[in-house]
Amino acid sequence: MVSLNRILLIGNLTKDPELRYTPSGAAVANLRLAFNSSFKSQSGERKEDTCFVTVVTWGRQAETCNQYLSKGRPVFVEGRLISRSWEAEGKTRTVMEVRADRIQFLG
Repeated sequence: MVSLNRILLIGNLTKDPELRYTPSGAAVANLRLAFNSSFKSQSGERKEDTCFVTVVTWGRQAETCNQYLSKGRPVFVEGRLISRSWEAEGKTRTVMEVRADRIQFLG
């Protein structure tokens, strides 16, 4: 079976990057990204829709994002879609995120 999992996004950060370190010392940063899309409704009216996505980046790239990026900055993200699950209060929680392979600062 052939599969492809590539994500390309251009959007603006909705808040400053959140940098943390794993117990083994690896840097990991979460970026919250917003991007707009437009579509035409059934009545022919043009509408805008905003989508919010969490982007996760690791290592030196995470530290660089934390150093140079801030809320409102435009970025290009290339990565892959991931799903992760965990137990909280007796319930299984699942979230979809983008794991960044490359982040390019724009603007």
